[in-house]
Amino acid sequence: MLLECYSNMSDRKASVGGICSVRMPDIIRRWAEKLRMVYELIAAVDLGSNSFRLQVGRVLDDQIYPLDSLKEPVRLASGLTEGKMLDANSQLRALEALRRFGERLRGFQPEAVRVVATNALRVAKNAGEFLPQAEQALGFPIEIIGGREEARLIYIGAAHSLPLASHKRLVVDIGGGSTEFIIGKKIEPHLMESLYMGCVSYTLRFFPGGNIDKKSFRDAELAAAREIEAIASDYLRMGWREAIGSSGSARAIADLLELNNLNPDGVSGITREGLFALRGMMIRAGSAEAMSLEGLRSDRLPVVPGGVAIMCAVFSALGIEHMNYADGALRLGVLYDLLGRFHHHDMRDATVLQFMRRYQVDGRQVERVELTAMKMLSQLIDITAPEHENDLRFLKWAVSLHEIGISVAHNSYHKHGAYILSFADMPGFSKKDQARLALLVLGQRGKLEKLTAMPQSDATWRLIFCLRLAAVLHRSRDDVALPAFIVKNGAQGFQFELPGEWLASSPLSAAALVDETLAWQRIGSGLRIKRRNALVVTA
Repeated sequence: MLLECYSNMSDRKASVGGICSVRMPDIIRRWAEKLRMVYELIAAVDLGSNSFRLQVGRVLDDQIYPLDSLKEPVRLASGLTEGKMLDANSQLRALEALRRFGERLRGFQPEAVRVVATNALRVAKNAGEFLPQAEQALGFPIEIIGGREEARLIYIGAAHSLPLASHKRLVVDIGGGSTEFIIGKKIEPHLMESLYMGCVSYTLRFFPGGNIDKKSFRDAELAAAREIEAIASDYLRMGWREAIGSSGSARAIADLLELNNLNPDGVSGITREGLFALRGMMIRAGSAEAMSLEGLRSDRLPVVPGGVAIMCAVFSALGIEHMNYADGALRLGVLYDLLGRFHHHDMRDATVLQFMRRYQVDGRQVERVELTAMKMLSQLIDITAPEHENDLRFLKWAVSLHEIGISVAHNSYHKHGAYILSFADMPGFSKKDQARLALLVLGQRGKLEKLTAMPQSDATWRLIFCLRLAAVLHRSRDDVALPAFIVKNGAQGFQFELPGEWLASSPLSAAALVDETLAWQRIGSGLRIKRRNALVVTA
């Protein structure tokens, strides 16, 4: 956003949200150009349930060219106990890998790196305790993404690594702890699901000690088939012309079939005939280790049985005869999504607009509240500063979605809205993003005690303040202009100054502002409402 503002200024002025404008000295121009150079290199880190991977790409003409990559077979999912806790050994392996990744990423700007964590950290009950250590080891924040968001990013990565085609494609990605199914056209995913089955978890569950027999394979395939059954009818109804496999399991299976001539007539990729021939060979061998096959890599060996069993179930349940392979998957999808954010095609903006339409949000009210909330925030911080860009975005998103709960019920609509934002699939948003957005919507009205687990130093309090007061001032939902106001933030809390005559002529708003002072007082904070030159309320 900042770079775009600077590059488009013919009069060397920037406008943010139509609220204020600032002159751009030469030093900022040079700084902006330096950022452009730095952002030629971007990086994605995929903290998968089987492997941790890092991909560095170089951006040239809106395309990403792979520059460097690292892979660490951490096997995080194998460290999940029956109680869904990450054990000490798996955490240690993960931290060691992240420190190595952190060294490679030294010098990268925070905005040029995106780190996503998938199923193992989604289900781990102690993920909250592990994440701060992981972020310190890596040097960058980590996002735990939902299953459908993972599926969306996988499809974007696969689509960018395949020739452009006008027909629909089915992309299947067997990971360590989950398997994603996506039907899309060109680079747009249309149907996305994530099922809780992966090559690591299924190998541990059905092939303990690496032992393979006919019964264990049948049990694994039946378990996978039951999972797929829940989505099969929707996928078969939408249909596709081409099936694509992505990520490690599909790559390993395709290599085994091709290198060992298991496919008919030298067909590349994965065929039903070759896949079931491979299954038979594994059962006869009794274990993956006992198999003598070209291309069976040592790092993939421990999880091959689970991956093959799931792939067999996929072929059977969805009636697939042949599957091609795509080199691109989650990491490449993350890179292109990151590139889109640089060019201000942020998927999160599109998701917010979609939610506004879905829940029939009053757009005029959003405009009123946003204008006032942004004016308040601009008096509390320098909203043109790069370090505040994220807060600016979250406040705008929260304002846009603060009334979605009304679609459920007007009573306690802030709670309904927060629930929706906590648990809905929101493309582009990480679980942490959604939690912060839900917190803002929950905090827009009512008691503040429900938020006191959040440290007083957290910048989210400032956003909650702006949202709450803007909503109070626009309760009438009309277009009558508000008077000029002054907002400050000091050691004793917030201060809000308004003309005395306006307060006298607006008794409903004045009473609501008094209630606000009491709400902030109850959590040990402060809010002072001042008339021009005269203090009227202190709390």
